[in-house]
Amino acid sequence: MHPLPDQLLPDAFVQTVHDVHGARGAAWLAALPGLIDGCARRWGLTVLPPFALSYNYAAPAFTGDGRSVVLKLGVPNPELTCEIAALRLYAGRGAVQLLEADEAQGILLLERLLPGTPLRDLPDDDQATRIAAEVMQALWRPLPPDHPFPTTARWAAGLERLRARFDGGTGPLPAALVDRAEGLFRDLLASSAPPRLLHGDLHHENILAAQRAPWLALDPKGLAGEPAYETGALLRNPPGVETWPDLRRIQARRVAILAEMLDLEPQRIAGWALAQAVLSAWWSVEDHGSGWEAAIQIAEGMADLT
Repeated sequence: MHPLPDQLLPDAFVQTVHDVHGARGAAWLAALPGLIDGCARRWGLTVLPPFALSYNYAAPAFTGDGRSVVLKLGVPNPELTCEIAALRLYAGRGAVQLLEADEAQGILLLERLLPGTPLRDLPDDDQATRIAAEVMQALWRPLPPDHPFPTTARWAAGLERLRARFDGGTGPLPAALVDRAEGLFRDLLASSAPPRLLHGDLHHENILAAQRAPWLALDPKGLAGEPAYETGALLRNPPGVETWPDLRRIQARRVAILAEMLDLEPQRIAGWALAQAVLSAWWSVEDHGSGWEAAIQIAEGMADLT
């Protein structure tokens, strides 16, 4: 059995699993070595040390015939189930190929994208923005009947939990910016185009260079919403973008590129970006109690563009 007691896993990963999943997360961490061994036997894998870990366990592996794959395991939850459903619908078009999955155990076996260079490594931000737009176009598709995916309205309702937690206030988040985000969500949802299947978290670290296509997406959330919503995650990334000099000019240029390539209204792109940045900040408060500052800086920077 793979020896993976908590002390051999990154502290931040262990803490995140505990923060997000509580007792279920602790039980899952204890069972993780056995789950990995079970996958190795089930699919004839040689599992290597993991990648950098955040919310899920992911490691490169080889099949018996030498094929490079990725084994991904997470605490079974609706988000992981939606990821599996989205990958099945994508069927490798614009996204990593799902080879096998076990929803009940939170297990995915994926093709490995090689060379796997993330979009964040491109030095030309305009080029990276154009590539991301092309990946979006490859991914968006009609929603099947009775789909399992959350809607953008459901995600927006997360701010109601913020108000409930702080007795109608906004906690550490700026009240005026939360008010602005709530208004934008209300107006944009009321005027949304027909929903499509969106990735839901398409940013510079979730787009990798691949051999069978220039760039492919991974780690979809699976979301039902209008296409303009998709651009929000890109505009608050890559990590550290809030520290870039002349950020307002860069963001205005990004919005212009996305609007032109995707035939979208610039103000809708900027509005969704601001509202989502505030929502992302709240999720950081909700999950960890900290780490919200960068998203708020992004939201403040987008205010002039809405």
